[in-house]
This record gives sequence, structure tokens and C-alpha cells, in this order.
Amino acid sequence: MNFRKATIEDAELLLVWRNDPETRAASRNMGIIKLEDHRVWLAGVIQNPRRYLFIAEVGKTPVGTIRADDGERGTELSWTVAPEARGQGHGKRMLAEFLRHSCLAGEEVWAEIKTDNPASVKMVAGLGFAFVGREGDLEKWVFHNRRP
Repeated sequence: MNFRKATIEDAELLLVWRNDPETRAASRNMGIIKLEDHRVWLAGVIQNPRRYLFIAEVGKTPVGTIRADDGERGTELSWTVAPEARGQGHGKRMLAEFLRHSCLAGEEVWAEIKTDNPASVKMVAGLGFAFVGREGDLEKWVFHNRRP
């Protein structure tokens, strides 16, 4: 698996994944996004020096995304597994490899996961994230990235 930075040329692919019903159900914003709004959002992400959006690929096939947002509490991660790649272990592998090979060494990494998203909860728990609390329908999980 390799990671490449997302580009504006990825907008349509990313929008298809984002508007997938399962992805929307697991998202904070569950509405359908229009292409023009998505392009504006993606351009902002690409230009933001504190936000990173990567596409994970197996061979040359895109299987998902990981977004890392640098903030005061550390780095928040969010991810999407492509609908056609679900159920094949790509999500856990994608997150594990990102944590191992990214520039996040020594940082607190966290994720907020909707309580009705058992696949992501199982994934982070299996990778060593610790459950730290719940606010409404969101669970907060934290990972202390101790890689030297």
C-alpha cells in the first residue's frame, strides 16, 4: 500500500466515495455534497498547510483516503474506505501503515467515531487507540504515537 497526496483531479472520485450512503452515515455531515461545493472544499484542504489528505492505493488502485488535521490537541485522523474496497482489510492496513510511516512520531493522534460505526471502532481498538469518552453520538479515541 502506498499513499499519495490528493489533488484537485481526484475531486470526482472522492465525491463518489463521500456521497456513498455508508460513508455519509458515518460522517458528521450526513448530507449529499454537490460537486462544486466539494471542489471548493478540496481546494481549501490542498492549500491548507495544517491539513493533509492522502489517497491510499494498492498497486495503482485507490482504496481509500486518510485526512490528518493538525490542531492544538494533536492530529485528528479521519478516513474513508472506498465502497468497492470494503471488507478486505484495507481500512485497518491503511490506518496502521499511515501511523507507522507518517510524520506523526511523538504526537497524540485522535479520532472521533460515530457510535454506530462498529467497523471503525473495532479498527482503532485493534490498533492500540484508547477510548477516552463519548459526546453525544461521537466516541473519542486517542493513540500515543511513540515511534522514535
